[in-house]
Amino acid sequence: MHAVNSDRQTAAIPVRSQRKAMDWSLVLASQEIPTTISFSEETGWALLVEPRDFERAIKAIRQYHIENRHWEWRQQLPWSQVTFHWGAVPAALLFVLTYRLSSEMPFLRQAWLFDTAAVRAGEWWRLFTAILLHSDLGHLLANVTSGVLLFGLAMARFGPGCGLLAAYLAGGFGNLCGLILYGRPYTGLGASGMVMGALGLLALHSAAFWHTNPNTARDLMRGGVAGLLLFLIFGVDPKSDVIAHLGGFIGGGLLGFTLSFVPTRVLEKPKFIVANWILLLSLLAVTGWLAVWRH
Repeated sequence: MHAVNSDRQTAAIPVRSQRKAMDWSLVLASQEIPTTISFSEETGWALLVEPRDFERAIKAIRQYHIENRHWEWRQQLPWSQVTFHWGAVPAALLFVLTYRLSSEMPFLRQAWLFDTAAVRAGEWWRLFTAILLHSDLGHLLANVTSGVLLFGLAMARFGPGCGLLAAYLAGGFGNLCGLILYGRPYTGLGASGMVMGALGLLALHSAAFWHTNPNTARDLMRGGVAGLLLFLIFGVDPKSDVIAHLGGFIGGGLLGFTLSFVPTRVLEKPKFIVANWILLLSLLAVTGWLAVWRH
């Protein structure tokens, strides 16, 4: 950390990202040190302070780091302005755990499998339990690798609990679409619909800002087109359940569009995050228990 003289009245403290600059500016504000966030293509982000406040500002920032030495789950990717939430890794490991359990306990696979005849008979929970199952190791690895990336981005945008819950609901909606649109009875399993749901969430995540910034409409169109192209690449394999994939993508898109209107300050409230985790874990527990109990 060092000073860069931007002019005669100010000293600059280089910062790696906009988010970090905002965090540090709050630290300095708490110490009553006036500061301005600056950005240029040549030097990147920086905090501008009075030269007489420079040493005090450096000490305040260093003390802040000492007091907050912990792993940050949500981190900005170093090569872009994209934020990623590492909570996606343990979330994806749940797929690995259920794959192992279903391999050792075949009855679990039968109880959780998406079966249209069973769902029509009242076993609605199969819409969700089948998301946790996978047919083989290759199927599992495909969903884990793509899921970690897309879940991490969705969780960073909408909050860890909300982003994962929305993707899970989108996966259930995808199975519901298959139930409605397929005329013949069939069975299915896998997290692909949930992964496509996360993709849909990201495709329309900035919808609420299109009227406030002329560039946002362009970015929204780019995001939507990019999401659609990625869906066409990964979601329309003839050997897979294309209807469930499409339903998950559409369901995720609708949820992403809706959630984009929720203020960031609400999404980042601890109570809101905890409430979404409770809803997600409750849905997982209730549907899993019902499937085993009724089997």
